[in-house]
Amino acid sequence: MSKFFLPFVVALFIYFPSNVVQADVFKFVDASGNVFYTDKPKHAGYKRILRSPPQQQTTSVSYVTNNAGVTRLVGKFGGGPRPVGYRLSQNHALKEQEFSPLIEAAANKYSLDPALLHAVIRAESGYNPGAVSHKGAAGLMQLMPATASRYGVRDRFDPQENIEGGARYLSDLLDMFPANVKLAVAAYNSGENTVKRFGNQVPPITETQNYVDRVLGYYYR
Repeated sequence: MSKFFLPFVVALFIYFPSNVVQADVFKFVDASGNVFYTDKPKHAGYKRILRSPPQQQTTSVSYVTNNAGVTRLVGKFGGGPRPVGYRLSQNHALKEQEFSPLIEAAANKYSLDPALLHAVIRAESGYNPGAVSHKGAAGLMQLMPATASRYGVRDRFDPQENIEGGARYLSDLLDMFPANVKLAVAAYNSGENTVKRFGNQVPPITETQNYVDRVLGYYYR
């Protein structure tokens, strides 16, 4: 049954011409653990992590630096600092569209409403796969290290892995609080044990209550 009711970092820039293009992003991890990203894979070891739909405008993918400086790089991050910014476009609709294939795939796999995944990602990171919270949550769905480990997510900044792990967690929460999207969303923010401790109600925590209202607002719109 569907659950419908349910500081320093480097910068990577990939520029595409203003005419119609198809710009996919690929990832490769070598034997030493170095990570490479590119839109033009040179061998079969690269794995597509992002499929971009054709666009009619210039698209800029960037990992911003600590202050105002911007460092241009070819995409090798290795074990160095992680990215803190990722902009596919200033237009929110385009950001949403860029990650839709990964979101749709995860939603179908775990019987989720794609609109709910979109709502959580929008509230958590604003579609920023390099986002890091002050509590240490990271990626599109802001996974904490323990949650990432629990769901086998090795790289929280990898959009595909992050969405996969977050979708599995949200699916488990909807099983835990059957067909109650509000409680599942509250548990995603404050933890399932917190929701249970308050008698399976949205916890009287301002942050959580505001988060639930925000996610459901996005979802029902």
